[in-house]
This record gives sequence, C-alpha cells and structure tokens, in this order.
Amino acid sequence: MPKLRVQNLSISLDGYVAGPDQSQDNPLGVGGEALHHWVFATDHGRAMMGEEKTGAGGLDNEYATRFGVGIGATIMGRNMFGPVRGEWPDYSWNGWWGPNPPYHNDTFVLTHYPRPSVEMEGGTVFHFVNDTPEAVLKRAFEAADGKDVALGGGASVIRQFLRAGLVDSLHLAQVPILLGAGERIFEDLGTLPGYECTKLESSAAVTHITFERIAGA
Repeated sequence: MPKLRVQNLSISLDGYVAGPDQSQDNPLGVGGEALHHWVFATDHGRAMMGEEKTGAGGLDNEYATRFGVGIGATIMGRNMFGPVRGEWPDYSWNGWWGPNPPYHNDTFVLTHYPRPSVEMEGGTVFHFVNDTPEAVLKRAFEAADGKDVALGGGASVIRQFLRAGLVDSLHLAQVPILLGAGERIFEDLGTLPGYECTKLESSAAVTHITFERIAGA
C-alpha cells in the first residue's frame, strides 16, 4: 500500500530543521546550510552538484541515494518553494531549483494563495493548492499512481501532516550542530502517539533515525 514518507530531513541537536531569518539569500535560514553538509559530502550529493565522486560510499551515501526512490508525487509548503510571501506579485518565481527541479513528478505546494500550475523540465509540475492535508494527500496519491508520496518541508507543513496522523515514515538525519533558533517540526506535537522508532544508525557525520506509524494507530 502506498505511503507518505519524509526522507532525509536534516535536524539539529536542538530540534531545528531550518535556521532563523529565511530569505532569498538564506533559503535555509542563518546557519541552516550546515544541516545539509552531510548530503553533499556523499558521492550522491557530489553527483547532484556535478562534482567528481570519491567512491567512499558508506551509510550516509546509502541514505542519500534512497531519496526519491519509489516516489510518484511530492508535497511541500510554500516556504520550501520560495521566499515570496502573501499575494503573488507575478508568476516569475518557479522555485529554487532552476528550470529542471529534482522532483520529476507532480508536486503539490500548500499555499493560501493558489496560482496556475507550472510545468518544468524533467517532468516536475508544480500545483498550488489551498486545502486540508487529507485532501491534498488524496490528490497526491492519485497522481503517484501506486507509488509513495514524499513530504517535504517546511516545518509547519510536516507538523500539519504529523498532527493528522498521515505520515507513515519519518526519517531524520540528526546533525551534531546547535542552531539556537529557526523552524522546529516537534513543536506542540506532544510525544507523537502512534509512532515508534524502528531504526537507529550512526555515521561519523550524522545519526539516522527512522520513525514508522504503528499499524492500526
């Protein structure tokens, strides 16, 4: 049965998935880029950046290469899509990723200010939706056509889906840094009843923690 999965979500020791003061110059907030250094140190990350591989492999590379595998659609928040807030002044902003975003599927952007869908190179189509998590997930599963759906950031979007009990698998990459401020996903969520830690693995760079929704919970 298809699942809603959070993959490779980097989180600091003090629980932040982005730093403070997000902007076009700091899309991940001040200090937030350090959360993702582990990805770009892997061969998979180097390949994404067009850099030469080292052949090192390892645990972090295994997790990095799993990103997107078996995924047929994506859900994200407007903060992840870009820095524009409020009414769209125009439709010139089409994401951080250039003409060929890395998703290659139907990608649903949650926003209070919908706009026409945008077709990008490589098969990514951004749909801008103002609806409940349940309704958006239903559309995403239909678009995924039997595959899993990936849930991206930002933090507020992930919290919405966790509160609704819709996330089937949550993989966190805990990075040994302290950000002190920014965006947290574990805010007003209590102890997350209905989820259990099913895997805990560590490399020299990060600790990989996987939570799964308990069947019937």
